[in-house]
Amino acid sequence: MTATASAALTVAEQAKPLLAHAAGYASHRTISLGLRTGLVEALAHEPDGLSPEGLARRLGLDGFYVAVWCRSALAAGVCERDGERYRLAPHVATLLLDMDSPAYIGGVFLVFEQHEMFDRFEAALPSGERLWWDDCGPEWIAGVAGTGTPFYTRLVGSGLGQVSGLDERLADGGRIVDTACGSGEGLLRLAEAYPTCEIVGVDGDAYSVSLARDRVAEAGLSERVSVHVSPLEDLVLDDPAALVVNNISMHECRDLDRTTERVLGTLEPGGWFVISDFPFPETDEGLASVPGRIMGGIQFFEAQIDDQLLPRSAYDELLSRHGFVDLGSTELTPVHALTWGRRA
Repeated sequence: MTATASAALTVAEQAKPLLAHAAGYASHRTISLGLRTGLVEALAHEPDGLSPEGLARRLGLDGFYVAVWCRSALAAGVCERDGERYRLAPHVATLLLDMDSPAYIGGVFLVFEQHEMFDRFEAALPSGERLWWDDCGPEWIAGVAGTGTPFYTRLVGSGLGQVSGLDERLADGGRIVDTACGSGEGLLRLAEAYPTCEIVGVDGDAYSVSLARDRVAEAGLSERVSVHVSPLEDLVLDDPAALVVNNISMHECRDLDRTTERVLGTLEPGGWFVISDFPFPETDEGLASVPGRIMGGIQFFEAQIDDQLLPRSAYDELLSRHGFVDLGSTELTPVHALTWGRRA
């Protein structure tokens, strides 16, 4: 919208988008409350729906309060109503509850309400005090892991298959390195997808690495999957890798160029580096879109760890600057893009 067009708006017209934000906030809180208290999950098990009283009895909640939630969930498009019975709208159970689905978005609602997202930003606004992952609570770590799960689902499930020649190379075995592996979701996905490969996880946060090691051990994969504590800027491996991936963390590197140079040094000749990340909008119009507004919200946390999400094109420039060849990219969703290149 141009400045002239904006100036021509009446007060009532300008109020509409602002009030829509308030309505969206109410819907957001309704969804996150429903996820935390089990209201959404309970309805997911009742395809014919439940009355507010029946839903309240099922969960041991107050019937009047549950009726208030049901009406708000109906207004938010989470529920449909048939007489006195409420049921989840089509696909809502998949979108909000199924963490194995590439369409899962339930974690976004929960992580946006964590203290580290907006509340700490507001408290630190005068000082600009930064933090790092080891300053964050376990609830935040778990929330981010939940939000990142569908990114791994898409990356491993369909994204890597779009990199020409990669599947053929990995069919023969080799080493795959997941940088910034977090609590280990990607390690398990990669180990399942590429059973002949050795999987190595690297993360700078010791707590996340301990979680990842526990998950690897529980899955019985310790002989083929290892996890190490190291800042990515100091990454050193004893054997070269056929593939290095980074999932929604490349923008957090303290020194992007140093990290990229380290990755280049870990790759075998012809090996791939695949960056899976949020494609931050490059235009004002993109920023005003729904995906752009979500990514704009994520920036509140990113600022506190002294970084920002980057446009996808920034990774083209980064890989080219370090001599990677055969660059490619693809958009998996409006908030998820891949960029890749090969060591010459």
